[in-house]
Amino acid sequence: MEYLPEMHLHNPATVEEAIRLHDAAPASRYLAGGSDLLVNIRRGIEQPDHLVYLNGIAEMHAITDGPDQISIGAAVTLRELAESVLLREHFAAVAQAAGEVAGPSHREYGTLGGNLCLDTRCVFYNQSEWWRAANNYCLKYRGDTCHVAPAGKKCFAAFSGDVAPALLLFDAEVELAGPDGRRRIALMDLYRNDGMDHLTLTSGELMVAVHVPKMPSAIPTGYAKSRVRGSIDFPLAGVAVRMGLQDQLIADLRIGLTGVSPLPFLVRGLETFIGRRPDDACLEEVRDVVRRQAKAMKTTLTPPHYRRRVAGALAQKLAESIF
Repeated sequence: MEYLPEMHLHNPATVEEAIRLHDAAPASRYLAGGSDLLVNIRRGIEQPDHLVYLNGIAEMHAITDGPDQISIGAAVTLRELAESVLLREHFAAVAQAAGEVAGPSHREYGTLGGNLCLDTRCVFYNQSEWWRAANNYCLKYRGDTCHVAPAGKKCFAAFSGDVAPALLLFDAEVELAGPDGRRRIALMDLYRNDGMDHLTLTSGELMVAVHVPKMPSAIPTGYAKSRVRGSIDFPLAGVAVRMGLQDQLIADLRIGLTGVSPLPFLVRGLETFIGRRPDDACLEEVRDVVRRQAKAMKTTLTPPHYRRRVAGALAQKLAESIF
């Protein structure tokens, strides 16, 4: 790790002030918990000269229970998400996913917005400056070759945020604010399948809140992940499952994945399981569908085929626990 460079720290009190400060210094970065950004700065990956600190913006710290939706400020900590009785009641997988991020000290200051906007990761990218320089860098940073797939021109660094796949189960929307005002988009539209440029945020745009519509009736959901060290690591594969039964038949089924692609996503083609009994044969088929769509590449020290198998196994296990 390198020493932190000299930077100017700004403490806005409102979203609008934060955007103005960022706009005045285009090389600046927004800072909330900093559990990912500050590490990247010390590694020399990020080199901002100004940091706009968001902790003093009150509206970004609230969890609001509305008649049709629950709104969560982007600066709400992961500990607050994991411990929220309201979220456990309505969106259990979201609270579980927040509680699985890193370790207790990280969750104490890491935020919802930071986890949703987490930079993509790769064993060839998240290294010290001298290590990356010795390998002639990589396509994501200062190089011209993706060491994961040297013959191609695409970066396969993986998105590893835990909370995103859980929120995708519930059609969550994100509220963004920037120099041109505020807008709301579907959470899935925040991401693109590009390890180098995986967020669709425009220049200076800031995530203010996440809005999650309430379901008309409770549907069981859950989240689980595999990691090398159970105490702190990013997911090798993370899986969120939502499965509702009616008369012991599958009436609702969604599965979200993380850690196996440059973006979090919902598994496609699960409508074919609606109306089926979730017996062993059915859930083994679900497992195989998940495996086929988990496009893990060699972005970790663990082999891609292992991460694909783990993703399928976690989906099957979660579905069995719901059944």
